[in-house]
Amino acid sequence: MSLSEKFIVLPFKKIRGNIAPGEMRQASNSAAAERIAEAMAGRFVGVAAYAVMVDMESGDMSSPRLLCKFGETADLAA
Repeated sequence: MSLSEKFIVLPFKKIRGNIAPGEMRQASNSAAAERIAEAMAGRFVGVAAYAVMVDMESGDMSSPRLLCKFGETADLAA
């Protein structure tokens, strides 16, 4: 198992009164993820940037670490 740290930005939208994640975007580093999240914040009910560990063989993501958030977001662990 080969783990690598990746940076993602996840927008959130309201669907039937519940917060749901939108389409994930990848960033090259933590500063870029924070800039992308801030730029997207006006278009979504919430946006969060995370650092995650990715198993390069399976593509599974684990250990999300919140870098920044704007607005309403949902817990990734739930």
